Amino acid sequence: MIPKALRTKQEVMGALRAARGGPVVTYALLGLCCLIFAIGPASGLDPAHSSEGDLLAAQTAHFERWGVIPSELLAGSPRALLTPLTALFVHGNWLHLLGNMLFLFVFGGMAEERMGRFAFALFYLTVGCLALAGYAAVHADSAQTLVGASGAISGVLGAFLYLFPGARVTSLFPFLFFLPLRFPAWMVLIFWFVLQWLAAGRATDQPGVAYLAHLIGFCLGFLYAWARYRGEREWRGAPSAQGGGGPQER
Repeated sequence: MIPKALRTKQEVMGALRAARGGPVVTYALLGLCCLIFAIGPASGLDPAHSSEGDLLAAQTAHFERWGVIPSELLAGSPRALLTPLTALFVHGNWLHLLGNMLFLFVFGGMAEERMGRFAFALFYLTVGCLALAGYAAVHADSAQTLVGASGAISGVLGAFLYLFPGARVTSLFPFLFFLPLRFPAWMVLIFWFVLQWLAAGRATDQPGVAYLAHLIGFCLGFLYAWARYRGEREWRGAPSAQGGGGPQER
């Protein structure tokens, strides 16, 4: 029985989520990514790497072991075939990690609620691996290492756009002096997609953000949600979500 104090649909949905234990998969992914980063050399927390040279060497070896190297992946190396999965849980630095985790926290819970825990976990991992593999296919000769969860998180954003286009999202934009403003999700996410598209057109093979992986993940997420939930999306409000520049793949 729902208490009388829960008068709005948002409050009712929040109570139901709490009764089911919340977005367990989203929280598990957040925790796993943070744990792996904390114990890895990219965090800089390991006292064993006392010099800057030792730390840089350890980070390079770590990324090459667990990240996607397009030329090796396309060559069919058995070890490399697993890297699209392992790379989803490796991040390049604190900013990379925190930016991705913010967007997973904001948008993952509602997507998981809609899809169900098992389906959401499978969706997240599959889209993330395909986004990384798609980037590798386009840059088949590249020896640059690719790590990060943003291909998968971009898929979550794409699915969110289809499932909850009317949700209100509180976002911070640098060109608006970081004022917290509320916009419909469709406006924020389409704006983010256009920015990724423009940035991808200027991208090079040098180290940086893999915008193409963002675009692939976003499109795959949107197409999955469209195929699976046609006619079932909700043009409704939602609890306040915090947004910003978008997830990052490096």
